[in-house]
Amino acid sequence: MKEFMAHTIDFVAYKKELAEFKHLLDNNTELSESKQILPFFRSRPNLSSRLATLLTKFVETDRLAFEFDIFGDFSSDLAIGDSARGNYCFIEFEDARENSIFLKKSNKYTYEFSPRFEHGFSQIIDWMYQLDGMRYTPKFEERFGGRTIEYHCILILGRNQFLTEPLSQRLRWRNENTVIHSKHIYCYTLDDVYDILSLRAEISAAINKQV
Repeated sequence: MKEFMAHTIDFVAYKKELAEFKHLLDNNTELSESKQILPFFRSRPNLSSRLATLLTKFVETDRLAFEFDIFGDFSSDLAIGDSARGNYCFIEFEDARENSIFLKKSNKYTYEFSPRFEHGFSQIIDWMYQLDGMRYTPKFEERFGGRTIEYHCILILGRNQFLTEPLSQRLRWRNENTVIHSKHIYCYTLDDVYDILSLRAEISAAINKQV
């Protein structure tokens, strides 16, 4: 599914898929991008569509694509759209292993951001370059239904259990302060993703009970 398909979320199925996500995290210390993470999300479209809500700008989504083609040269592992508002989210997954985010070199005291992290980050910068270059073109309008869109990019990788508090602080600082072409690139671990989605599901359920 390299192009957007219409998608309407099934919240009953989403609740089940969110529970399956927790089961995946609880039963695996490390996860492979290609063998576990990508197949897991591809088979769970409702959970995948809700990943856009990691960003507060998204409330509703109606478009979904895996391995989304970004004009021939690059592809996003997952793309989610709110076509009515011209709002889109592009997601890159990487491995969730001990060295996915930080790596300690034998000759250094401090940890460095890992090659896996930098690879995923650079991939996203390439998407932004391509999207910016194609704006206002007929191909862009054909793909997104207009010649301008608002878009956001997320990198998902790693596990919280492999991050000490100082490393978590470094990741948060980079998350909050790295801006490319006036846009943040948001970075979350798989555990962060589950915690945010689970909390929002609980808040939504509590509100619905009071209505």
